[in-house]
Amino acid sequence: MEARENKSYVIAKLRSEIMSLQGFRSPAAGSKPEKIDIGPVSAAFTGGIFPKVGVHEFISSTPESAAATAGFMATLAGQLMKEDGICLWVSSRRRVFPLALGFFGIEPDRVIFVDLKKDKDLLWTIEEGLKCDALSAVVGEVKELNLTESRRLQLAVEESKVTGLLHRVSPRLSNPVASVCRWRVNPLPSGRDNTLPGIGFPRWDVQIEKVRNGQAGRWQVQWSEDHFEHIGLVRVVPSRSFSKVG
Repeated sequence: MEARENKSYVIAKLRSEIMSLQGFRSPAAGSKPEKIDIGPVSAAFTGGIFPKVGVHEFISSTPESAAATAGFMATLAGQLMKEDGICLWVSSRRRVFPLALGFFGIEPDRVIFVDLKKDKDLLWTIEEGLKCDALSAVVGEVKELNLTESRRLQLAVEESKVTGLLHRVSPRLSNPVASVCRWRVNPLPSGRDNTLPGIGFPRWDVQIEKVRNGQAGRWQVQWSEDHFEHIGLVRVVPSRSFSKVG
């Protein structure tokens, strides 16, 4: 009986350490959890904890979904940055207007924009950014990425603990990519606020296609001033969790 209990303890400890390396960290005893709140979407992750120590892959297939994805990623980056963090945003075609980032909870002067033309320069800059532990997050817009390149990015994240958000527009999905999660974000008609003029709060149809040690699903959410709100569909899809490759 004692040998069996020791074996269970060792297995549980190893599982906890592996999940910690993958970004699923439970708060220390007596401390408050560091909350990255994405509303109902948090249910996709183990313990509702957003995996910060990992590379997240966002896939867009149309200009409309690419614009919506950029806005959604901005809200995630804003929560990762908190009060004094810095974000590096690397792209060949900048899809965000810096002054509009304030709408998503980001002070534009805390975002470093790097615009490059060549894919190899984009990838090199993203990797170097992920190695810099002075940053809170790196947003990288890169179309193609092979398994070796993505593993190198993941290794950089595991060393620095900087969250990687990769946006890939119309990529070749036949190439496997190492990531902790694969997302698809599409726009929804905005909701009107009768007390304010304008077009209303942004809304997204958010789908997690694959997630490491979690549950894939689909949600409809709204960004309302400083937080996510559930507005409609919640659908858990058949499990497509994975251990190494997205």
